[in-house]
Amino acid sequence: MTSTEPTTSAPAGVGDDSIVKKLSTLDRYLAVWILIAMAVGLGLGRLIPGLNDALAKVEVGGISLPIALGLLIMMYPVLAKVRYDKLDAVTGDRKLMISSLVINWILGPAVMFALAWIFLPDLPEYRTGLIIVGLARCIAMVIIWNDLACGDREAAAVLVALNSVFQVLAFGLLGWFYLDLLPGWLGLGEGEHLDISMGEIALNVVIFLGVPLLAGFLTRRIGEKKMGRESYESRFLPKIGPWALYGLLFTIVILFALQGKTITSQPLDVARIALPLLVYFAVMFFGTFLLGKGLGLAYDRTTTLAFTAAGNNFELAIAVAIATFGVTSGQALSGVVGPLIEVPVLIGLVHVALAWRRKFTTDTVATAP
Repeated sequence: MTSTEPTTSAPAGVGDDSIVKKLSTLDRYLAVWILIAMAVGLGLGRLIPGLNDALAKVEVGGISLPIALGLLIMMYPVLAKVRYDKLDAVTGDRKLMISSLVINWILGPAVMFALAWIFLPDLPEYRTGLIIVGLARCIAMVIIWNDLACGDREAAAVLVALNSVFQVLAFGLLGWFYLDLLPGWLGLGEGEHLDISMGEIALNVVIFLGVPLLAGFLTRRIGEKKMGRESYESRFLPKIGPWALYGLLFTIVILFALQGKTITSQPLDVARIALPLLVYFAVMFFGTFLLGKGLGLAYDRTTTLAFTAAGNNFELAIAVAIATFGVTSGQALSGVVGPLIEVPVLIGLVHVALAWRRKFTTDTVATAP
């Protein structure tokens, strides 16, 4: 949720106007700041010679330290807001858990595979890069999209943790299936081999989810013990809340600075890659939102389900593409275009989701006995 929003949300559609009035300048114009951050990053990468190369070298184990820093700053305040003593209410929601697994690990990769072949039949490098993006399910930035859209924080924490486990176990297997086995079965030519170990994927999960999750859990546990829950949520959380958005903007600047020259020098290629991504985000978000509503899930959990389905772990996708095919490869460019499209699209979908809050409430009242 926003940095100034009360910790305990009003029911969906109730008090929306009062919440909007309380938004800080940062929250109210977030879409504008994101576009500015993208432009600044692209400009820096384009205008400062060697900046992208210098940033690319600041890494450990294939993980960019500047990006890792930004994501940690972004995720920590949100995860410190999670009420960890209520997670059992999420894990007991079988509709939510099963739907998330099916959508993320069966439907999501299949949809991206189909779109990559439909839109890029003549561009195998970009096609492979898109398929890799589809295999990397979101475990990081989805936390903040969900929070901004007033989704269920506890559900988001559980679902990204579930995705992280399956990412370690299933990423390599799905990569073999969609890049090697399935193209051969369908007569689509020779496949590709991903050269990434389970250990590398596990390290990605630990850095981008494990560290901020542990920090948020310990902050909540120690803070409530010393201050009490009411004081912790009313005094401490509002102080750290804005840092989630600062971290988001910093991450966006770094991401686009890393690949600013590549993106701006190949606009037609970027457009070709962007089209299937736009279709993918629309299909996954709206399809999942309708599914959640059809299953009778509340607005907050439907929103969480939709964002975890639509988002992707672009950090992992880029790392895999670069490690396997090289930093200047078409596969790597597809990975980079991922956040270029995902960031503005998903912030737009945040506004779409918020606009639907009142409809959820209206429908619930209308169908109540």
